[in-house]
Amino acid sequence: MASARPIVIYPPAEDDGRRVRVDGHFVGMAYGLLDVVEFLRLAGLEHVDEDWVRQSALIEWRGPGAGEWGAGRNAGTRK
Repeated sequence: MASARPIVIYPPAEDDGRRVRVDGHFVGMAYGLLDVVEFLRLAGLEHVDEDWVRQSALIEWRGPGAGEWGAGRNAGTRK
């Protein structure tokens, strides 16, 4: 069953990165919210920031939500 949300962020991989898909296309590995913001801007979304990414109903977070990036990144932003 396909997701009704066009943006999917997958659970953290072994390196703490999360795969990001936009409209079914892989756009990159995110290591924090700023990476997700940049991928979405490059995909053509305007007015995207970290708060939007945390709250948007367009994003399906698989596994943990926006605040979990693996063992070393609990804040969701790059350190």
